[in-house]
Amino acid sequence: MSGNNNNIEAPAEAPTVASVAVVSTTLSDNDESGLVEVCRLAEGKVCICVTCEAARERLVNRNTTKRRRTASFSANELARKESKLSKNEEDIKIGKMQKACQTILECIGEDPNREGLVKTPNRWAKALLFMTKGYKQSCQEVTNGAVFEENHDEMVVVRDIDIHSLCEHHMVPFSGRVHIGYIPNGKILGLSKLARIAEMFARRLQVQERLTRQIADAIVEAVNPLGVGVVIECAHFCMVMRGVQKVGATTVTSSVRGCFEKNPKTRAEFFSIIQGRAIKMC
Repeated sequence: MSGNNNNIEAPAEAPTVASVAVVSTTLSDNDESGLVEVCRLAEGKVCICVTCEAARERLVNRNTTKRRRTASFSANELARKESKLSKNEEDIKIGKMQKACQTILECIGEDPNREGLVKTPNRWAKALLFMTKGYKQSCQEVTNGAVFEENHDEMVVVRDIDIHSLCEHHMVPFSGRVHIGYIPNGKILGLSKLARIAEMFARRLQVQERLTRQIADAIVEAVNPLGVGVVIECAHFCMVMRGVQKVGATTVTSSVRGCFEKNPKTRAEFFSIIQGRAIKMC
């Protein structure tokens, strides 16, 4: 009898009121299958019931939104600080240039405090910064990704682009026109970007020879064409307002790369187009 008694299992304990309450409050509604999903969170386990999953999703969404707001605020704050710093640097530059201009006015025998000259140093400083804004720009910035895949292997020419620059020898203007042509090699550049490249290099202290070469090299770097040709025609005020004072003098410079340099027929076609002997639009 004693051996048999040892093999008899003790009856399971009846659930307490507290445990029943926990289970009953964590039961979900019946789904379509008629089964009841029990939440295991109270047992210290990771639960994947509908209620817990919904709670976790709300928490994740709340944290994601908070992080986005924090990142957006940080980016905006950084942009404001950079803008403020840039403005402070600009103000410092203008202040130095104003003092320099006042000194120049005094040296040529003018009175910087005269009514017509009181604001001249400030206007001159801002104008000079505008006329040399090309120092702050790059080819990647002005082209702005306007490079497109295109199977076009004929010449593309944009002519008569106005340019204005400052001679680095006397810091007086030279103005004229630039003509740009290239033959694509699977990629084309937005037409306006040709003008923007020319403008960027022109808005620096320049000599016309270097300006011509820089424009050609920039186009080679941007789209790696089969060939490039650039011609600039300008009147230099250092030859008009001073020195030899020759009003009608025009300086022409050219720079060719690739097939424009190696193939005389290609080069001749380009010069024919920019000189106006090609087909004209009505």
